Amino acid sequence: MNHQTDESTSEQTSRTGGAFKWIKKAALGVAALAIGFAAYQLAEPDYISASAKDAVPTIELGAFPIIKPTMRWGFAIDTFTVTEYKISGGQSLSDMLMARQLSQEAIQAIVKNTEGIFDFRLLQAGKSYNILNHGPSGEQMYMVYEPSVYEYVLFSLGSDYKVERIQREVDTQVETGHFVVESTLWEAMVGQGHSYELADRLEDALKWSIDFHRIQENDEFKVVFENKYIEGKSVGAGKVEGAYHKRSDKEVYAVYYENGEHKGYYDLEGRPLKTAFLKAPLRFSRISSRYNLNRFHPVLKRRRAHLGTDYAAPHGTEILAVGDGVVSQAHYSGGNGNFVRIKHDKVYETQYLHMSRFAKGIRPGTRVSQGQVIGYVGSTGLATGPHVCFRFWKNGQQVDHLRLDLPQAKPLPESEMPLFKPVKDAFLEKLKAEKPVEAVKKSNP
Repeated sequence: MNHQTDESTSEQTSRTGGAFKWIKKAALGVAALAIGFAAYQLAEPDYISASAKDAVPTIELGAFPIIKPTMRWGFAIDTFTVTEYKISGGQSLSDMLMARQLSQEAIQAIVKNTEGIFDFRLLQAGKSYNILNHGPSGEQMYMVYEPSVYEYVLFSLGSDYKVERIQREVDTQVETGHFVVESTLWEAMVGQGHSYELADRLEDALKWSIDFHRIQENDEFKVVFENKYIEGKSVGAGKVEGAYHKRSDKEVYAVYYENGEHKGYYDLEGRPLKTAFLKAPLRFSRISSRYNLNRFHPVLKRRRAHLGTDYAAPHGTEILAVGDGVVSQAHYSGGNGNFVRIKHDKVYETQYLHMSRFAKGIRPGTRVSQGQVIGYVGSTGLATGPHVCFRFWKNGQQVDHLRLDLPQAKPLPESEMPLFKPVKDAFLEKLKAEKPVEAVKKSNP
């Protein structure tokens, strides 16, 4: 049987060798023809007529499209096998690397190389990371983790175990948005593809002039803002250069101006929009109950004066200090639930009731600034649902803050107006645009 097997193997080898010789001869013949044809073309014999030459088609270099590789994380990603994974709860960097069959020595080297580059303890469960593999040997294998859209951390898992934190290039463009309210401002903006982040920044520009809890149908808004792009994709709104609001015949302009000690939003005459107090202690909420000396209490079921304004909002919504001041009280008290009281000056105090919890560091004696988070919406105390009862004192008496006519800040000095005017004029020109108007810079965020 062994003899037969050897004969069979020998016969098969012989046939294979014969076939190989035939293929080799054919290949040599084709090569010879190709060389001869090339020599013929180069010689360009005299007997080829001019008309025949003209009939030969000429192939331009640009006739075929140049296919550019898809670039991501600095690699021609088409040449790699890319696999996405999710970080599970409790999973460490070492666990992630062990799953790639790296040795303990390699893992220790990579962890050491993260020092001063990336704190691997900040890896977030639920976020993705990607493994890039090029070739079967694994010598060109990388791991990519993106802490944010603006940067990524590149781990070399091949030989040098290098760790790099790379900032992405951000293209910032100045754009103009125009919105007419049908139901809410936020729906109008998001309906045009803009983010809640831009809505938030628009409110920052106009919050001293407009009560965003009393927006009406057909209110008109415009905003000139920086829009950030990475690889052609919008990743977030930047600074709002200016904003505009119109209701009937009343118009409000907000122009951002910064020069030394002067910084903030101003009207067209150079008067600062910032006042001593915000219009409300919450964003993205609604007034559910107003200041009323004869209100029927929904819990006590009897008439009882309501000396504040209730703002309904989802549980956990941030509550903001409406002005600079010092916390005088921060504790739980019966019907008030968790509350904070702030003394702003000799005349004004404010109070925020029914919080679910206090913000970190908020205690009696803490100095707070306008817009600082002091707590979170809840329903502690006598409350039927999540909201904040906002109370306002003037000279020791509780008053309706929505009816107060608070003094305005001083305008820009005359010496500043020649510098402010070109900023204002540029804003008004951009305000006319309905589409993106200019690319202004390329930078890191």
